[in-house]
Amino acid sequence: MQTIIFGGGRLGTAIAAALRDRGDPAPRIVGRPRPVPLPTGRRSATEPIDLRVVDVVFESSRGDAVAANVAAGLAAGNRRFVIATTGWAVDRGFVEQLLVEAQASAVTAANFSLGTSLFGRLVDRAVELFGPLADYDPYLIEWHRAAKADRPSGTALELSRRILAAHPRKDRLADPTRDGPAEPDALELAVVRAGGSPGMHVVGFDAPGEPLELRLTARDRSAYAAGALVAADWLYRSARPPGIHEFDAVVDDLLAGSRPRLAAVR
Repeated sequence: MQTIIFGGGRLGTAIAAALRDRGDPAPRIVGRPRPVPLPTGRRSATEPIDLRVVDVVFESSRGDAVAANVAAGLAAGNRRFVIATTGWAVDRGFVEQLLVEAQASAVTAANFSLGTSLFGRLVDRAVELFGPLADYDPYLIEWHRAAKADRPSGTALELSRRILAAHPRKDRLADPTRDGPAEPDALELAVVRAGGSPGMHVVGFDAPGEPLELRLTARDRSAYAAGALVAADWLYRSARPPGIHEFDAVVDDLLAGSRPRLAAVR
């Protein structure tokens, strides 16, 4: 599979290593691209002439460059994208419009780790079980490296969205600037930025006599890269409808393909 990677940071480097490890041609990594004009208010990116048509384009640069990088990739003739960057929600509608107009498809996720995707489903089930019990108070903690720019992380926001969507007593995130005790209808989310942690998330339910925690800790970025390749293979394997697809759809297909078929009842 021929690829281009926008962003030569930790994640882009991990994706490149994963591609090489499985025998794919070495990707071209675009580090600091030259400017190209875009609609007013959009960031600049790579000139289309600097790119080429490849099987899949990975975006792993920074949130404020996603829209322009996708635009540049489309202008060069590319039609499959894996967007592994966070912090670009403000441009999501614009990016989807670009993709649909170009009959192109992208897979996106706050976190491409397969474990994280399944962790979210465990959280859904935990909220279903503990939500009706008034003594079990939910909370969320996330810890990333000191240099991570966005806070909370995209993964933490997605986990909080899942909790708030299903919990009978929590309807909003707690205000981190507010003094005083916790509010009954607000979900507490604690953010830690320290050291070099690639990512740790805890969803807990605290009761007077027995706190319970679900914890997911990344050892390195290899899990993120592996999931990004699964998404790329999903796009490459079959034509997908134009626009943005969530990684959950990819995971659903992966799980369906790995389940053994039940023998017919005679």
